[in-house]
Amino acid sequence: MTVADELEPATPENEATEAEEPIKQRKNGLYPGVSDELAENMKSGWADTELHDLRPIAQAAETAARRAALSARFPGDRLVIPSGNLKTRSNDTEYPFRASVEYAYLTGNQTEDGVLVLEPKGEGHEATLYLLPRSDRENGDFWLSGQGELWVGRRHSLTESEKLYGIPVSDVRELADSLREATGPVRVVRGHDAGIEAALTDKVTAERDEELRAFLSEARLVKDEFEIGELQKAVDSTVRGFEDVVRVLDKAEATSERYIEGTFFLRARVEGNDVGYGSICAAGPHATTLHWVRNDGAVRSGDLLLLDAGVETHTYYTADVTRTLPINGRFSEIQRKIYDAVYDAQEAGIAAVQPGGKYRDFHDAAQRVLTERLVEWGIVEGPVERVLELGLQRRWTLHGTGHMLGMDVHDCAAARVETYVDGTLEPGMVLTVEPGLYFQADDLTVPEEYRGIGVRIEDDILVTENGNRNLSAALPRRSDEVELWMASLKGAGQS
Repeated sequence: MTVADELEPATPENEATEAEEPIKQRKNGLYPGVSDELAENMKSGWADTELHDLRPIAQAAETAARRAALSARFPGDRLVIPSGNLKTRSNDTEYPFRASVEYAYLTGNQTEDGVLVLEPKGEGHEATLYLLPRSDRENGDFWLSGQGELWVGRRHSLTESEKLYGIPVSDVRELADSLREATGPVRVVRGHDAGIEAALTDKVTAERDEELRAFLSEARLVKDEFEIGELQKAVDSTVRGFEDVVRVLDKAEATSERYIEGTFFLRARVEGNDVGYGSICAAGPHATTLHWVRNDGAVRSGDLLLLDAGVETHTYYTADVTRTLPINGRFSEIQRKIYDAVYDAQEAGIAAVQPGGKYRDFHDAAQRVLTERLVEWGIVEGPVERVLELGLQRRWTLHGTGHMLGMDVHDCAAARVETYVDGTLEPGMVLTVEPGLYFQADDLTVPEEYRGIGVRIEDDILVTENGNRNLSAALPRRSDEVELWMASLKGAGQS
């Protein structure tokens, strides 16, 4: 990797002079500076690359409808939704950028430093998208800045962006000053752009801003047709990623869980934007750790592999699927016993996902089945009703049985409790159903044969008008079907 030698990153000490001296010498740069002749030479001789035949993004109609709903909810308020800024990973390298969900949901744009502003106008709002323009060739920004076009690639011009997103676009570098002069009520989505928040510091309140954030979370509870299509694409790619993993389990045994992680990541990057969250590739006793993402352990024949992973599409919608697989292709007797209990619990949970039903129903149904098995096996003393009332099963079931799914793997998290966990299921909602049983390796309250076994089965379920649809049904779930599926993939080439 190379660095832009001539540009020193802005610091508190040199920020004040950046406008006067836009090109600064990097402390350990290999060039002493830029000659006037070179600077002049770099300004000219470049072809016009403006794109003239752009069409609106696929979800342009949906993002417009979402902005209209937002406008109707907060009449008379100026609404400010930032995409966020680059975050430093180390020294002068940044983490890959991912726009805030609220911003991407309302615009479809995914670039850093963008801001959507809805200005009150008449009975509604006028939306403007504020973006960085293409990097400047006059001041050398395009080849000297670490974020210049020759270093990180071409940005769309403001005119191009208007065509893509169907929103008037302006230069974001002028926005902070404009917001400082703003009058009237303002709401901002916090936590993404410190500069924008600073410009509004005397105009906003935490309570009002939280109302905006909660509304945008609740707006995503019911998915439109575009979103459902994207989630199905994410799931379909995820299914192929799981198949890839099964085909290379022998290589993982020779290396570590990281081979599994890397194999799934390849599918995610080829067919999507990224993984939707850190893949959990938990072999053996690591399967009893809910979010095992170190993925540095051994993969051994005879153990189980708990693989919890999801592909994120280019529009940020993610799958979230878990399968627990026998590494050698066959469940042992005790592994099958535990697996089948989790499968039965998931079946009960999925059956409870119905329009008009309570959101909690699928969790309660799955927990009841798991509790019945724990009592039956003598692991916890019944009766079942007592165990459920006291939550005693949670020592081995640990977590809730699912969550909303969408642009975040745990989507709609800022929604009010009464509309989410205490709410009612509606057609278009997408949620996971993922019961599990986890017997820790050091748990002396269970028979030794149980210890170190963790099982979770997770699918992505769409609430329909008449019931539900399992978006991830292409991946086998029943223990005998899992074995047959694995046998059919072993030794097959990656597709």
